[in-house]
Amino acid sequence: MNRALRYATVGAIAVSLLAGGSAAAFAAPQDLHAAKPVVATAPAAASLTAKASVNSVKAWQEFRISGAAKGLQAGTKVTVQQKQGTKWVSLPAQTPVAKSGAYSVRVKLGIKGANQLRMAAGRTVSPVVSVTVR
Repeated sequence: MNRALRYATVGAIAVSLLAGGSAAAFAAPQDLHAAKPVVATAPAAASLTAKASVNSVKAWQEFRISGAAKGLQAGTKVTVQQKQGTKWVSLPAQTPVAKSGAYSVRVKLGIKGANQLRMAAGRTVSPVVSVTVR
């Protein structure tokens, strides 16, 4: 009797699995058309370009650093940084990024010699620009 009960139980489970599997097979094509897969894209890495309006200036003579920002929102502040020794120091010269991504900032330097400058917005930095102060 025990064997007969097992066969009946296995049969009932098999029938329910087959019925459930066929229902799922008929339902699957409808689900494929109803839900579209969502593809996640990684955000573009932010970048900055920079170009000085001159290569050489007199001490405290004003010049401009202009460039473009990609991957940054309009209004994000970009700051001029100067390499002093082994550290990058932020100067009190900053400007917001325009809707087009362009920016331009006025700079005055007093440290004579070759000055290495870059633009920074958070962790995003531009390539180094060199301006000599005579």
